[in-house]
Amino acid sequence: MRRPYVIMNAAMTLDGKIATREGDSKISCPEDLDRVHRLRAEVDAIMVGAGTVLSDDPSLTVRRAKGKNPLRVVVDGRASIPPTARILDRSSPTLVVVSERAPETRVRELRRKGAEVMRKGREKVDLPLLLEELGKRGIRKILLEGGSTLNWYMLSSGLVDEIRVAVSPTIVGGERAKTLVGGEGFG
Repeated sequence: MRRPYVIMNAAMTLDGKIATREGDSKISCPEDLDRVHRLRAEVDAIMVGAGTVLSDDPSLTVRRAKGKNPLRVVVDGRASIPPTARILDRSSPTLVVVSERAPETRVRELRRKGAEVMRKGREKVDLPLLLEELGKRGIRKILLEGGSTLNWYMLSSGLVDEIRVAVSPTIVGGERAKTLVGGEGFG
């Protein structure tokens, strides 16, 4: 079984920031938002990490284009997203992927909100295993709308097939502002 094709998509500033130090990630212009929603309508699933849900509270639905809402996949090793998160509304199916370390009480709470919860990995979510499982479920194309942490893990694991980046003609600066890719860096 082949894993799904993964498109990493992001908007960033000229200096590579995807959010300000306060966490404001509103970088895209209306035309780019239209592009993102068209792209969402073309994929089978959208993947984000818990950090994106906690900081942005996205709905991850198709609103600015015609098309179906894809499966929403949240990589959340410890089941830390709140039960009030918009991604848990019932406008589209949501899969929350946790590790064995996620407390069972939090897992039950997510299931009560209507999310499917899958355990993949001991200490943290095993991303290659997750993609293999998604492929078995018929997911062929994933839009990765991750933050710097999930982007790093996906790239460093060799799980990204294509990168699409919109660059805003602004500069945010600052060491604490999130960059497109976090982690240890390459090379």
